[in-house]
Amino acid sequence: MMAVATYCNEFKAGMDNGKYVRYTPEQVEALERFYHECPKPSSIRRQQLIRECPILSNIEPKQIKVWFQNRRCREKQRKEALRLQAVNRKLTAMNKLLMEENDRLQKQVSQLVYENSYFRQQTQNTTLATTDASCESVVTNGQHHLTPQHLPRDASPAGLLSIAEETLTEFLSKATGTAVEWVQMPGMKPGPDSVGIVAISHGCTGVAARVCGLVGLEPTRVAEILKDRPSWFRDCRAVDVLNVLPTGNGGTIELLYMQLYAPTTLAPPRDFWLLRYTSVLDDSSLVVCERSLSNTQGGPSMPIVQHFVRAEMLPSGYLIRPCEGGGSIIHIVDHMDLEAFSVPEVLRPLYESSTILAQRATMAALRQLRQIAQEVSRSTVTGWGRRPAALRALSQRLSRGFNEALNGFTDEGWSMMGNDGLDDVTILLNSSPGKIMGANLAFANGFPVMNNAILCAKASMLLQNVPPAILLRFLREHRSEWADSNIDAYSAAALKVGSCSMPVFRVASFGGQVILPLAHTIEHEEFLEIIKLESVGPCQDNSVMPNDVFLLQHYSGVDENAVGMCSELIFAPIDAAFSDDAPLLPSGFRIIPLDSGVDASSPNRTLDLASALEVGATGSRVSGDYSGNSNSTRSVMTIAFQFPFESHLHENVASMARQYVRSIISSVQRVALALSPSHLSSHSGLRPPPGTPEAHTLACWICRSYRNYLGMELLKPSNEGSESILKTLWHHQDAIMCCTLKWLMQALPVFTFANQAGLDMLETTLVALQDITLEKIFDDHGRKTLSLEFPQIMQQGFACLQGGICLSSMGRPVSYERGIAWKVLNEEENSHCICFLFVNWSFI
Repeated sequence: MMAVATYCNEFKAGMDNGKYVRYTPEQVEALERFYHECPKPSSIRRQQLIRECPILSNIEPKQIKVWFQNRRCREKQRKEALRLQAVNRKLTAMNKLLMEENDRLQKQVSQLVYENSYFRQQTQNTTLATTDASCESVVTNGQHHLTPQHLPRDASPAGLLSIAEETLTEFLSKATGTAVEWVQMPGMKPGPDSVGIVAISHGCTGVAARVCGLVGLEPTRVAEILKDRPSWFRDCRAVDVLNVLPTGNGGTIELLYMQLYAPTTLAPPRDFWLLRYTSVLDDSSLVVCERSLSNTQGGPSMPIVQHFVRAEMLPSGYLIRPCEGGGSIIHIVDHMDLEAFSVPEVLRPLYESSTILAQRATMAALRQLRQIAQEVSRSTVTGWGRRPAALRALSQRLSRGFNEALNGFTDEGWSMMGNDGLDDVTILLNSSPGKIMGANLAFANGFPVMNNAILCAKASMLLQNVPPAILLRFLREHRSEWADSNIDAYSAAALKVGSCSMPVFRVASFGGQVILPLAHTIEHEEFLEIIKLESVGPCQDNSVMPNDVFLLQHYSGVDENAVGMCSELIFAPIDAAFSDDAPLLPSGFRIIPLDSGVDASSPNRTLDLASALEVGATGSRVSGDYSGNSNSTRSVMTIAFQFPFESHLHENVASMARQYVRSIISSVQRVALALSPSHLSSHSGLRPPPGTPEAHTLACWICRSYRNYLGMELLKPSNEGSESILKTLWHHQDAIMCCTLKWLMQALPVFTFANQAGLDMLETTLVALQDITLEKIFDDHGRKTLSLEFPQIMQQGFACLQGGICLSSMGRPVSYERGIAWKVLNEEENSHCICFLFVNWSFI
């Protein structure tokens, strides 16, 4: 009724007699009710409203129109005010965090100055240094204080409380003090839309990461979410609470056993035996801190679990402070010793990198909180009629299912199958009744249930000098380059079809529906999408498959500039009407960087990767790297594929799975070869020529045709051959792009090549360039003009285009001063493509 009262004011809409009218509360209520149903009614709907509501009969349609205009304006202003208030709260909280960080750094500087002055004094008076024991203690500390050696304590509540209080003190000294030397994480961009202020440790035991940020949730809700670690930490298999003890100060002490998945097939999983202490500080801040329990502390012990490596968690946790105006300011600290000595030396960076810990655990916690806060505030329903929380749960289940298959725990029914003399691909079998029955019931659809086992084929490989995000993006956008369409649909067909033999499938609409950006910040994006596979091959009875097959796909780690980011492409066959709890058999790829340095390479550094891979196994086309970056990067890729089958066919299915995974490995190596030309000659000392031979040839054709048709040079003359021509063309200041000749075939011309300026203008990469058609960048006027100019291009060989506006692949308008289009001829003087040059382009 408050809204009704607000609008019960004099509405100054002129009437024929010059008087003003007041809307009665009943009239305003009727208008408000209709506004929520249709905020922008047409003239017909407004007249219909007047007819249906007699109380509005004295109001003219023009006045009704003005009322709705004003109402929409007020609604827009209200939303904008709320948005600005939210941004202001974020900025205020970020400013408070920055001030606290500045105070911490000032304390650290003061400590370093104090230590420096002391060392100076020591060098001037060595005698005093050797006799003064108090000074000696200062030198050996190196910080404000040293943690005293833990005295043996029993497992009584008093002993555990002593450990808990000590853990709390050490955690707070890391969260807001100087107990750890924190440095800003490389590549981070603090701001209102960032995940928070992220720092990693420098020169401490183990690996440590810290993040500070603002979330729109109350402290108790934040603590509840963070304690449920398996719901947001995808490396966490389980957290078992074995005992809970209340404390006299209103807190709780919990004894936990936690297991972490191994991220690759080359390392064992980790487990932890932990004490978790929850308490409230004097300033009403909520603290949840944890640490590992060890025999030296005299607390309760946990026996070593077979196949797991017992890791150590040093004092870590969450400091959650209520924020003025609602929400919470949170400090998250993760500090672990992951026992890197237990893995091969090449993999030790995975366990010695604070950056990787920050990306996979510390920042993931804050992203989860922010995502939940957005869902609570919006309460929206997204694709497939599911709420964001349900879609996040599906994404979580894909990652968990992939991790379960990758680790192959015996308590889940997995057992290893003998190899075929080579150890590059590992085969695991699972005949667990619960897993198999659930999968079959979900996809049977009336067909006989025939599968009673699941097979997983997995492998890991080391990649050199290949940005993980770029490689995985190529695998996602060019599925046909690595996937066998028959075997790729094997799981779906085996689960869905009874008497019919496996049909032939093809990708009908790759990424046809992006259901939800599961997470989006400056540093991180994550998507859940659908791939549709249509049946195009006959069954045994020559009939066609009646139903399409769908793959549910999780895709993350899309930012190639994010340091330490794990890239994943995980998918599973689903039914078109699958339920949220339908069993999933995930397969896919995971790439984790082993180097912590920033890869400065550009995603546009390949000239034409798709065409470079057409040679296949007989050749190795490579593309040029014009970014000038020669930094060597390493990453480890893990591949795992699951297949349902009948147990008596395990030998045949195992042979098929090995062959399939090995073919994928070969394809990935071929892709990596095209992405990493500099690595080809790292041992021979010879630098490969930039670009493929085909790219050099195309550059020569473009320049020669331009000279023949327009009577001038496109590039400055050079005697350095085709390599220099290609490089100069690539760095040309104007946008140059080629498209196919398909107008005469009633097909849409698509782009096949563009230089760096052309890629910047289209806001795309060469990998994705072939998905852009010529008509997408022009408006109706531009397309009409181009269709009129096309005959002249084909007859005369070129045409000059007036300046205008086109659109980038991101929908942004781009203006250009003028354009030139000319026909590119090959060596046989046949038309090869059409080349466009846009002069002085810029975004509007």
